[in-house]
Amino acid sequence: MSDQASFFRVENVEGRGDAVIVCEHASNDLGGADDALGLSAELRHAHIAWDPGALGVARGLAAAMDAVLIHATASRLIYDLNRPPDSPGAMPTRSESHDVPGNRHLTATQRQGRTAAHYVPFHAALFSLLARRLAGGRPTALITVHSFTPVYFGARREVEFGIIHDADDRLARAILARDTGLLSRLNDPYSAADGVAHTLALHATPLGLAHAMLEIRNDLIATPQAQRDMADRLAPAILAAVKECL
Repeated sequence: MSDQASFFRVENVEGRGDAVIVCEHASNDLGGADDALGLSAELRHAHIAWDPGALGVARGLAAAMDAVLIHATASRLIYDLNRPPDSPGAMPTRSESHDVPGNRHLTATQRQGRTAAHYVPFHAALFSLLARRLAGGRPTALITVHSFTPVYFGARREVEFGIIHDADDRLARAILARDTGLLSRLNDPYSAADGVAHTLALHATPLGLAHAMLEIRNDLIATPQAQRDMADRLAPAILAAVKECL
């Protein structure tokens, strides 16, 4: 069962599991952006536009955990849903080492329009979902799913699975303690200090929800089968960790 909105989708809305799964960077769709923001076809399919493989893993986890999944249907270059409206990264003019020409001269009105179309409805829907669950007395953990590049600014990243948290580290540490067969680290390759935990800080921390941001190296989830395999690998560890924390 699914619910379609303009720039996000909610899947498995009747899920009875104890987690809500979020994938903010699920899509590289630039929609009607003029001239595809001035990017080459190669860059439109690169990590700067989305998190390759993340949606496939998120869907696999949602199925294994019977969890609700909410995910973006537009590229983070149009609006990065894991950044607040006042952040330069919400509509970046440069991502990693690449310019994004179509974002360079956005007016305040254009920025407000994108915020109203993408950020506000997505986070309103997520908050509404969480609020309804809490009002019904349903235990809830918030888990966001991302992927990262094996090489960043020329440096090779050895970590395969990173687990990031905001103020509450219970769930992140509980996941880390499980054996997934992956080289796993806490707050690597990013941490909340890098500004990557906005969704968790906005929703999980104020509501006191156990939470974690999952970062998977994208060369490990480059195909649909690899994404399914990764979800199968991670789901038992995450389910056990959620049960421990709720």
